[in-house]
Amino acid sequence: MSLMTTLSYALPHRLLSSLARRLAYSSNPRVSRWLIDTVTAKFGVNLAEAANPDPRSYPTFNQFFTRALKPGARVADADPRTLVMPADGRISQLGQIEDGRIFQAKGQSFTAAELLGDAKDAEVFHHGLFATVYLSPKDYHRVHMPWTGTLRETVHVPGRLFSVGPAAVNKVPGLFARNERLVCHFDTDFGPMVSVMVGALLVSGVETVWGGEEIPAYGDTITRKDYRGKGITLERFAEMARFNYGSTVIVLLPPGVAEFAPHLDAEHAVQLGQALATLK
Repeated sequence: MSLMTTLSYALPHRLLSSLARRLAYSSNPRVSRWLIDTVTAKFGVNLAEAANPDPRSYPTFNQFFTRALKPGARVADADPRTLVMPADGRISQLGQIEDGRIFQAKGQSFTAAELLGDAKDAEVFHHGLFATVYLSPKDYHRVHMPWTGTLRETVHVPGRLFSVGPAAVNKVPGLFARNERLVCHFDTDFGPMVSVMVGALLVSGVETVWGGEEIPAYGDTITRKDYRGKGITLERFAEMARFNYGSTVIVLLPPGVAEFAPHLDAEHAVQLGQALATLK
């Protein structure tokens, strides 16, 4: 285990993430410009794709980081039977949920029940499919719908805020089921679908299009919000939520409804709108 990964166990995760939030939302031009310039240079951010390509025009780092893309920068796969990739980034892992367990990395896995915070919620995904997409700091940070769905419930599951970078994913047991996360349950025409917004170290917030800021405030108990009957339906490829810094989204599908696009595998670079899976 690397020194940084070892040290991360002792770090005050929420304090560091709260400090990162203060910097991200600061309207001090010196602070925002320094952060924007640093991230743009270090990670090679492609501003040509942004709806607003002028880095000096963003009043805060957070507004820069959650920037919109210009029209046409991403399009949904033309086959109407495909579930689309929910975000830019790269595939961390994808595959079948085997005996209720989700593969994280060599020697590491966790259960769907642990990820969702509820064993009953996980039952319908037994032997289903999962796809874990990592968003690096250079990526577009809005998460979209793989398929049209009506929001049924969200579950805010408290936890740690470990880094979700490759080193931590390879070494921290059950990482995605330990970090604070927002589980979003949708009903679709093929059955239930879940998108899990996983928090991470220095991620200063998760926001949804229907409820605004969901994380923080950081929680200590599981919090459920029932949206049944509210009529919140989001179309395939529509924006669902956003990260206020890089993190990970995990999509769960029930068994027997779809097959992953054959070219996808771990470490595969992906873009929003590309084919994730095809309905059977």
